[in-house]
Amino acid sequence: MATLRAGSCKLLLAAFLLISSLHAFLVTSTEFTVGGEDGWGVRRSNRDRDVYNEWASRNRFKVDDTIHFKYQKDSVMVVTSEEYEKCRSSHPLFYSNNGDTVFKLDRPGLFYFISGIAGHCERGEKMIIKVLETEAAPPPQSANENSTATSQSSPWPFPMYSLASAGAVLTASFFA
Repeated sequence: MATLRAGSCKLLLAAFLLISSLHAFLVTSTEFTVGGEDGWGVRRSNRDRDVYNEWASRNRFKVDDTIHFKYQKDSVMVVTSEEYEKCRSSHPLFYSNNGDTVFKLDRPGLFYFISGIAGHCERGEKMIIKVLETEAAPPPQSANENSTATSQSSPWPFPMYSLASAGAVLTASFFA
């Protein structure tokens, strides 16, 4: 009876470890809360005028990440670089004023955010986010090239088969 219970515990532990390790590699996007606990809004101090760009510079954004804006009696707009510099837009690329806005970063490059409330952008409620390029696959080799060595690029830091091998080794070690 004790042997059966110990075997079941080992099996559950091995399954948990395998599933947990795979989950870490399958997560593809992150949700960032703009401004942390303070959210999106005009800051009280003039020395906090660049708080959002400083926050953005501390984070690494990639395609499919989301930006979560939490605010009260305000709005958020995605605008062009020219509109960002002028702190105004009559035709924003995106506009929301619901107080709880999630915006998906759907491409690499720069995104320009400003408040839609008059005077807020000028007081520092604006931000530029740079979304990193995705890792590109190597160009296909043409039939005319005579290359003896080829390498493949992968978004994983190690080949996928090593995940399966690691899982098999972990599972086998629990049953030994």
